[in-house]
Amino acid sequence: MSLLEIQNLSVEFDTDQGPVRAVSGVSLSIESGEGLALVGESGCGKSVTALSIARLLPSPPSRIADGEIRIDGRNVLAMDAADLRRIRGAVVAYVFQEPGAALNPVMRVGHQILEALRLHRPQSATTEEVIHLVRQVGIPAPEDRQRDFPHELSGGMQQRIMIAMALAAQPRLLVADEPTTALDVTIQAQILDLLSRLKRELNMSVLLITHNLGIVQDLADRVAVMYAGQIVETAPAADLLRQPLHPYTQSLIHSIPQPGKTGGRLRAIPGHVPRLSALPSGCRFHPRCARIQLSCSQACPDLVEVQPGRWVRCPFWKTAG
Repeated sequence: MSLLEIQNLSVEFDTDQGPVRAVSGVSLSIESGEGLALVGESGCGKSVTALSIARLLPSPPSRIADGEIRIDGRNVLAMDAADLRRIRGAVVAYVFQEPGAALNPVMRVGHQILEALRLHRPQSATTEEVIHLVRQVGIPAPEDRQRDFPHELSGGMQQRIMIAMALAAQPRLLVADEPTTALDVTIQAQILDLLSRLKRELNMSVLLITHNLGIVQDLADRVAVMYAGQIVETAPAADLLRQPLHPYTQSLIHSIPQPGKTGGRLRAIPGHVPRLSALPSGCRFHPRCARIQLSCSQACPDLVEVQPGRWVRCPFWKTAG
């Protein structure tokens, strides 16, 4: 049994123009100790999918229109408020992209970690455990740093504190939603190395939400690529990075710098992600696709297993290159 199973998930939002479907028929699974990267451009539905796992989306205006979400076989969509409180933090914990906005500016960071301990592991709510957690996320002189206020820490250290707060509950699944976006490149690498180390040491599952395929290879075992609310390709990370099959995945990889290659221009993806209230007919990527066929605008292709463990939403994947 998978730790997390999402089957045919669809999420809608009420708007002044009527309901808009932000996620359409998404299916994902994560095993214990596995890393899955959910990749796509901004606005494709990655964060909505991630927040749906612990039912953190406000309702209204959002609602689950279809599908199932199961954690350890238990139906999250059937849980009452008490059951949800028990899984939030203790089973599924979140780290977001703006640590400065998430931390309380008038509380010392150690006290904020202590609050998380009191909520989820009251028997371990001690200064010693706070210092252990701060040390675990790689912050030097943890005895001193845990007494700092957030503004006294760099962005990278603030993000490490957020990870320590998430670890305080000893979650089985850590959802890292664009955890490095607000950080410079060097600090990005340090945070990704930290998450990768913690995943190994704690046998913790990680769902990494990102728009950058260039950062997934050291943390993710598998990659799911999302476009306009749908999964368009899933594969083992090494296979997908070496040989992407869907034209959108290929375009994402071609738009990032390649190690060892100098000169020339990066290949930008033409056009833009369609508005969810005005999706194109047929394949949702076809207006931007360089390999468009006549049938692409007529019917939306299914997500099909084309090789063992590889799923692609494109009937012309063999001709893509």
